[in-house]
Amino acid sequence: MAKTALSAPAASRGLILALGLLSAFGPLSMDLYLPSLPTLIADLGTTEAMGQATMGASMIGLAFGQLIFGPISDRIGRRVPLIIGVAVFALLSIACAFAPSIELLLLARLLQGLGGSAGIVVSRAIVRDLYQGAEASRAFALLAALLGIAPVIAPLIGGALLLITDWRGLFIALAIIGALLFALAWFAVPETLAPRDRSAAGMREQLSEIGAVVRNGRFMMFTAVLALASLGLFSYISMSSMVFQSGFGFTAQNYALLFAVNAAGMLIGTWLGRAVVRRIGPDRLAGLGILIGTVAAVSFAVLAWMQAPLPALIVALTTMLFVHGLILANVTALAMDAMSRGVGTASAVLGAIQMGIGAIVPPLVSLGGVDAVVMGAVMAAGFVASLVLFLIIAARLRRRSQ
Repeated sequence: MAKTALSAPAASRGLILALGLLSAFGPLSMDLYLPSLPTLIADLGTTEAMGQATMGASMIGLAFGQLIFGPISDRIGRRVPLIIGVAVFALLSIACAFAPSIELLLLARLLQGLGGSAGIVVSRAIVRDLYQGAEASRAFALLAALLGIAPVIAPLIGGALLLITDWRGLFIALAIIGALLFALAWFAVPETLAPRDRSAAGMREQLSEIGAVVRNGRFMMFTAVLALASLGLFSYISMSSMVFQSGFGFTAQNYALLFAVNAAGMLIGTWLGRAVVRRIGPDRLAGLGILIGTVAAVSFAVLAWMQAPLPALIVALTTMLFVHGLILANVTALAMDAMSRGVGTASAVLGAIQMGIGAIVPPLVSLGGVDAVVMGAVMAAGFVASLVLFLIIAARLRRRSQ
């Protein structure tokens, strides 16, 4: 199973393509079955909050699984944890398909997310193994752009499959996709962490490494910026199915099309960021994205409260998602650039915080029901907090450079 560690010059777009596909577990495990969420809720006889919790359980698994696979990848290399995680994801997708109750589905979704987290954290660590600075930002942007294709395609596939199957069939489709990604990981991803660069830490030392990452102030502040901005994205993912299908009367297929259009906007934003980051710099590009995203999220919340026409809401929402493509790659690069060692652990902490907040907050605020106002309020709060923190960081860095 071992392969020779790869150096940066040997890295290719083919490898980044493979990593982009393997890091798509988040969108695949959430977005493909989003159009079926209302029927899943009805079929299992549960509530909207519990239906949302099936997404939250997956996100918690995706978040905290990274804290397992990240340090392990620093210890034994990137390749083996990646392959094991993909296999777990495929097997647990089958368990989701046959879950007889909401409780067992929640458990299966949690474990499915744990397996899928390996693709996210290891792919990010491999990029950091190979690149630094602006080149890392470009590589992360390419990774994010490829990752952005998944939320475009996944709901369309889900909506189309719902014409011939139900929500259980969608999880069978996820199992098949997982099997294909397992083959991709086995044949296309080499080892990038040389034995001399691996951590020799045991469990206690690995916990100490997590502590060292958390004590890295610059890394943690940029991680918090990303997590707060991503709260807007995860709130949209968690709530939009109920908002548009139950609130605005969209069919599953119409909702899937809207979701795909918005995801395409985020993908275009990512590609635009990659094209200009060398001229503008990741810090300025990230700040611009957060500022525009804040204006768009607040606009959506106000328009929803005013019961504005649906097209106005969609314009604000699409704008917010467009600039999230700028934010994700550049803030990730700024955070990861603060680390010289323990990159896998740092990647895990970043992912755990980002997805952990996205998994916990939306279901909690949805206990009283889901509508456009609630979704807009959460998105706006996340972006406003992200902007304030980013401005604080920028001011501190400016003072230090003087």
